[in-house]
Amino acid sequence: MTQASARHILVDSEQQCLELKQQIENGSDFAEVARQHSNCPSGRQGGDLGTFGRGQMVKEFDEVVFNGELNQVQGPVKTQFGYHLLEVTSRG
Repeated sequence: MTQASARHILVDSEQQCLELKQQIENGSDFAEVARQHSNCPSGRQGGDLGTFGRGQMVKEFDEVVFNGELNQVQGPVKTQFGYHLLEVTSRG
């Protein structure tokens, strides 16, 4: 089964998600932005979600993680939890 490792930032609004994405694209550290802004407990670990298989995350999340570019910030991705920025760090 394909496994992926990813990190994410979860916020309440699409606007905030876009602003944080811009900060990261302008050179801010993903992990530091996650620690400062993410609503998910994973934010304390820089947004690291560890390794997981297909189907272990909500559908919208899964699609980006298993189809998106590696090491590139993806999003905003809307789920039932809010808006995510995702970065897939490995897949295989």
